[in-house]
Amino acid sequence: MFDLKKALACAQHVTFMTGAGVSTASGIPDYRSKGGLYADSQRPEYALSADNLAAHHDAFHEWVVKNMYHPAAKPNVIHRVMAAITNEKGTIVTQNVDGLDRQAGAEHVVEFHGNLYRLYCQTCHQAIDYHDYLKSDIHSADGGVIRPDIVLYGEPIASEVLQAAVKAIQQADLLIVVGTSFVVYPFAGLIQYADPKATLAAVNKEPLELPLGAHMVLGDATQVFADLA
Repeated sequence: MFDLKKALACAQHVTFMTGAGVSTASGIPDYRSKGGLYADSQRPEYALSADNLAAHHDAFHEWVVKNMYHPAAKPNVIHRVMAAITNEKGTIVTQNVDGLDRQAGAEHVVEFHGNLYRLYCQTCHQAIDYHDYLKSDIHSADGGVIRPDIVLYGEPIASEVLQAAVKAIQQADLLIVVGTSFVVYPFAGLIQYADPKATLAAVNKEPLELPLGAHMVLGDATQVFADLA
């Protein structure tokens, strides 16, 4: 039987691949489950798209502010344990845009889809405080439209981010998938860069479709990581 604690102790470099399920315990809704971010939206992919931002920046701003920002959310035990492990010997590659990994103290994080709390004016590229964005998406200095530095539908992953993620996957002798159904691409495709000799494990309430030889740790991730702590 697979022993996650033992595997972590023996590993030289651990890479966590994480998704929205890591942050649900912090009060941030996931995307597609009942009650998730997309549950009541007719066209969620359009709401959070580059096309919507370009054509209807005011509607885009309203949707993002209403649905995406959760400033009261704090890192949970999963974030804290991952930060402690990766600060010593690893990396977190996350789909999450909430910044909670860094808030938990993680030093080695690849934010694959960006960070909601990094914002900039599209005209002058000046960094903008998110408190100002909550009030308006127009930069008072030049009238430019402000946007969060996240990957929208219809946009590619930045090459330097992709390279950092691939490097983290390649270096790992232990890969742990947490809080993601592992069906969203290109993120799920990163697994192809793993060392064939690396150990792959996933923590989830239900089994995931994983490559042959991977280990499935069934259970609530918050409990699994609390036990690791």
